[in-house]
Amino acid sequence: MKKKILILATALFFLLFNGFLYVTLTMRLGNNYSGTSQLKMVDVGKFLPFEEDSELARTGSSLYFTSEDDLPVLDGAAALVPVYASVIDNIYPEGCVTYEGGVFSDDNYYGENFADDSVMQYQNTIRGFDALVDGSVDLFFTAHPSKEQLESAAEKGVELEIVPVGLEAFVFFVNSKNPVDDLSVEKIRGIYRGQINNWKEVGGPNRTIDPILRIKGSGSQTMMEKFMEGDMITKRDPLDVFGASIGYSFRYYLSGMIANDNVKMLSVNGVYPNAENIKNGSYPISANFYVVYRKDNDNHNVKRLVDWLLTDEGQAMIEGCGYVGLK
Repeated sequence: MKKKILILATALFFLLFNGFLYVTLTMRLGNNYSGTSQLKMVDVGKFLPFEEDSELARTGSSLYFTSEDDLPVLDGAAALVPVYASVIDNIYPEGCVTYEGGVFSDDNYYGENFADDSVMQYQNTIRGFDALVDGSVDLFFTAHPSKEQLESAAEKGVELEIVPVGLEAFVFFVNSKNPVDDLSVEKIRGIYRGQINNWKEVGGPNRTIDPILRIKGSGSQTMMEKFMEGDMITKRDPLDVFGASIGYSFRYYLSGMIANDNVKMLSVNGVYPNAENIKNGSYPISANFYVVYRKDNDNHNVKRLVDWLLTDEGQAMIEGCGYVGLK
């Protein structure tokens, strides 16, 4: 009799324990609107110059470099790979983009496969900016450099020229199952200052808000710190993983380069971040993106290229890439 009671008690314990896990973990994680809110890495292979199937803006150019020219080396943030790859495709001679081993590798997530003599590099914001300062890269395409990056350049005695060449929206995104479609600037800041912690406070479900953060020094993190006026959380509560996340990035990076049907961009102050609303200024969080070069760079083709980006041809190419031109 005692053995039966013990067996029944053990079975009841495991039944209740499994029920507890289902309610507190499995059920919540199964509908937490979070997993697909994480950004993926850029598939650089989709944006290789001189490849027939590459997704580049082949709008043409009256400026053309030959193999005899001193060719500027280009690098940039992940969000701007299509722009500087299109510059190379429209203006540079074939054969100037080279790879270690002779061919592009599908594992080339962080530019490891580009050869040292290649005019196209992909080291992303942090390493790429350092390469610009050190002189191994001539032109760097990026959001505005952070205060720390500018200070680092100044400490090395490097003066930089920072030229706006296009316009882009800074966006916030959530899982497509999240019923929230719009947030005000004030509510977004409230979330990222730790003042709003549940989606029900902004018209959503009774779920904890999981605010995703980006790497310090990345273009999106620098833009976010500027948007937050320097007052934002610096780390997440580990328990927020059981809630529903929100993240931030640049519009075309999210919608064009790593498009994901399970993620949706939010309207801000009732305005959706499409190209038209960026152009007419109604979307409230837009920013320039830039090309940066060292002032002491003596390659005259650097300035020629920057000047071309500001012409009608250059601006047409930028819009052809999916971004918004300055004009």
